[in-house]
Amino acid sequence: MRTEAAPVRGTTMAFHSVGEDRPDICNLVWGHGWGQSGSALAPMAESLARSAYSLLIDFPGFGGSPRPPGQWSTADYADAVADWLDSMPPRKRIWIGHSFGCRVGIQLASRRPDLVAGMVLISAAGLQRRRSLANRIAFACRKWAYKIARVFVPEGPRRDRLRAKFGSADYKAAGPMRAILNGVVSEDLSSQASAVQCPTLLVYGSEDRDTPPEMGSRFKTLIAKSELVVLEGFDHTNILEQGRHQVVHLISGFARDLAR
Repeated sequence: MRTEAAPVRGTTMAFHSVGEDRPDICNLVWGHGWGQSGSALAPMAESLARSAYSLLIDFPGFGGSPRPPGQWSTADYADAVADWLDSMPPRKRIWIGHSFGCRVGIQLASRRPDLVAGMVLISAAGLQRRRSLANRIAFACRKWAYKIARVFVPEGPRRDRLRAKFGSADYKAAGPMRAILNGVVSEDLSSQASAVQCPTLLVYGSEDRDTPPEMGSRFKTLIAKSELVVLEGFDHTNILEQGRHQVVHLISGFARDLAR
């Protein structure tokens, strides 16, 4: 795996390449989940190295890439990726995303359809969660309890303990990226998904509680040329690990169909 970096929109974006770049083979661009880096997807890219050339991004603020110069939205991330791809020779490229990387992929495909020939979206986020009435009430109470408590707790170790008690794992670990995370999770990409015209494969784990399969069903309704596959027994994270071989098989078949 080779690592390089490119200037994008006031910062630098690291990326890793796997395989040989030839005009006659498929190009895959991989976008990782929140709090991860391109290395999380490297085992799958390496499994496909004989048939595809892969570029694995470290989004600005993650892995080997410094933070963005401002409070970026997923549209800003997509525009940065578009600038980077514009600097390369034209290729037919498939976007492979996991979770947050799917948000960026949907933005990219809707804003720059010329750059995306197809997408495989694994555990795609980007729609608001559907919760039961009891869950909505509990969530609202927890949210307001944190907001009220925060008024009386200044920044420092006590505020950190408060975040640890009330926040999600991503929120606790976000640090300087917390403002971007807050903006990202509040986005609803329904209109952007409806604008996606490229073939799209949606892959979810049956045990995923962060982005449950019902979210995939809604994406399937929104994205015109989409197919949904639910892999039994996997959750939001281990679908990339224990489920890796099944996901690689799906990506390989999708790429073959797209090349016909």
